[in-house]
Amino acid sequence: MKLSAHQLQQFEDEGYLFFPDCFSEEEIALMRTEGQRILELDRQEVWREKSGAPRTAFAAHTFNDVFRILAHHPRLVEPLQQIFKEQVYVHQFKLNAKAAFEGDVWQWHQDYGTWARDDGMPEPRAMNIAVFLDEVFPFNGALMLIPKSHKHGTLQAGHDRATTSYPLWTLDQDTVTRLCREAEEPGRPGIVAPTGKPGSVLMFHGNLVHASAPNITPYPRKIAYLTLCAVSNHITKFTRPEWIAHRDFTPIVPVDDNALAEHARTHRTAAE
Repeated sequence: MKLSAHQLQQFEDEGYLFFPDCFSEEEIALMRTEGQRILELDRQEVWREKSGAPRTAFAAHTFNDVFRILAHHPRLVEPLQQIFKEQVYVHQFKLNAKAAFEGDVWQWHQDYGTWARDDGMPEPRAMNIAVFLDEVFPFNGALMLIPKSHKHGTLQAGHDRATTSYPLWTLDQDTVTRLCREAEEPGRPGIVAPTGKPGSVLMFHGNLVHASAPNITPYPRKIAYLTLCAVSNHITKFTRPEWIAHRDFTPIVPVDDNALAEHARTHRTAAE
């Protein structure tokens, strides 16, 4: 998948791109089934909310064939190669769940703030790609973005270890308020929350400020996140476990575009 000149400019201006219907129902059904199974596992890679509900499963691409394919998928890899003008590797892979009634908050933060402070990533030449596995509504913990906030560089942050089960470098309320005011435009507030069907994809800059509210609805929200980094920009500190911040900087070799659909058909035939 190649980005147009208009999309490249939009990413430069706003800090994110949204692609509805990037993956088919067949491909997403496969990922949703595998994702739910992984989130139920008793493994060190699966972090849980304080309630015990699954929050995040790391590194699924290292032990699951479906997510290994996703981590090498050309629809995700090629746009980042285009933006960074070089090959990329998997810095992080996670399944983020907002369980019905129990999915907790993700505070306001920048992802690159963590990658720089904890992992020694030299520059914000990495970004997140979010693949919607469930429908994301405005009310079930949609990701909230502050457009243009990536232009402010890496902001001062505090290390919050108390609010949720997951430690995070977070921004204070005054900073978030200022950024929202600066992002406001006629007819648009300073926050956007892309929503859509399973199979939608959201790509956003490593310094784009974002958050998500708790899910107090009966509608679960699962998203697969790939963090792909320019190979020349690999991390230099190894303070976090390898399954959180990967140390294999091998460039990704994309699979065929139909690899997920072929995997689904092959395994469905085998089961029959």
